[in-house]
Amino acid sequence: MANATKSKNKKPGFFRRVGAKFKETFSELKRVTWPKFSTVVKTTGVVLVVVAAFLAVVTGVDALLGWLLGLIS
Repeated sequence: MANATKSKNKKPGFFRRVGAKFKETFSELKRVTWPKFSTVVKTTGVVLVVVAAFLAVVTGVDALLGWLLGLIS
């Protein structure tokens, strides 16, 4: 009796589970709507501009705080 319930609750093997996960992932990727290349280039440009702006702000604040620290010490 114990063996019968054990075999019913047994999970499939590791490789079957991994294979099923890959199959599920690839079927999901087929349904994705991929952006056009021009859209990717534009959004990448926007991201780079925003990162550069934050870099300038953080660098400016760092320089200002360094200058103030130099006045104190």
